[in-house]
Amino acid sequence: MSRATSKTTGAESSAHRLRQNKRMGPLFRRLLVATPMLVLLQACQKDEPKQAVRPLPVRVATVAMAPSIEQRRYTGIVRARYESNLGFRVAGKVIERRVNVGDEVKAGDILALLDATDFKLNVEAQQAELNAAISSRSQAVAAEQRFRELKDKGWVAEAALESRIAAADEARARVDRAMRTLDTQRNQAAYTELKADRDGIVSALPVEAGQVVAAGQTMARVARLDALDVVVAVPEQSLGDIKRATASAELWGDTTKQYEIKLREISAEADRVSRTFEVRFSLLDADDNVRLGKSATVILTRSEPAKLAQLPLSAVMNDAKGAMVWVVDASGEHVSRRPIVIGSFTQDTAVIAAGLQPGERVVTLGVHMLDEAATVKIVEGVALSAARDDQGHGR
Repeated sequence: MSRATSKTTGAESSAHRLRQNKRMGPLFRRLLVATPMLVLLQACQKDEPKQAVRPLPVRVATVAMAPSIEQRRYTGIVRARYESNLGFRVAGKVIERRVNVGDEVKAGDILALLDATDFKLNVEAQQAELNAAISSRSQAVAAEQRFRELKDKGWVAEAALESRIAAADEARARVDRAMRTLDTQRNQAAYTELKADRDGIVSALPVEAGQVVAAGQTMARVARLDALDVVVAVPEQSLGDIKRATASAELWGDTTKQYEIKLREISAEADRVSRTFEVRFSLLDADDNVRLGKSATVILTRSEPAKLAQLPLSAVMNDAKGAMVWVVDASGEHVSRRPIVIGSFTQDTAVIAAGLQPGERVVTLGVHMLDEAATVKIVEGVALSAARDDQGHGR
């Protein structure tokens, strides 16, 4: 039994090894084929040289320093410095209007008329009252003279003379009062004519013929032409700059001539809606082209003694450490981080107050791809213009 069992066990072992060899055979064959290829690949990798890192192309600009010149523009309107709201000094019905808006008038020209019928009747009535007072005065004065003569002869008492003297004085006063009243009535009649008090141009006529107006109600607005202003609306944060800036003005549509202007007045209170302040500039050299109501641009120019540089916005970055730029070294192949101080911004540039020196080259394009270990290649270089801050504001 033991011999038979031993033979059976040996046969089973031989069969098991045969099955294992059949399974492992293909694996060994694949390993034998792959091993030389791996060795060959490693040999090739050792022989192949490493590819060099290509420099990054960048665009640069050369820094130029200049005094800061800041310009701000505000759109305004040409207005008369003095405008008079004219109205009748008496109430009545307007029967005629002799001017229209835009007419030039001279001092003393009649602008409108009221119905003067009642005023003329008052003048006539007061004239009759004056005539009666004059007649009474004549009688009282004659009676006073007779009583003085009678008193001198002793035919009347002193009290009678004093009574005649008082009556004569009263008659004289009544005449004076009637004359003053007549003058007043004549003035009232004259007030039915609305006249221009100065030379100017009619800018408004809020009342038409046929209307009944009250005394003092505005009938016409006359603007004087001897003094003109440019009026603009300025935000609160710019009021301080206005007092330190040099001002000039241009008429809309004509930039060939600039007019000299001078700050005259700043409103004490901001507009309740726009929250801006009305600022008036006097036109010092107005000519025939300057007319009321024309649009004008006020140009405020301020120059600072400190020299600044101006960079395109594409050159400035703001990392965790603050505003910075990339400065190219003398070799033109490497860059370094440079912190800067920004003075102000315009629409497409940044005015640099500190951090740069004249002649340095600053990367203006490709700044987000750089670090201090990078190698760069300059593909274009330009010179930066002088610092200038040009801003415009409209009402």
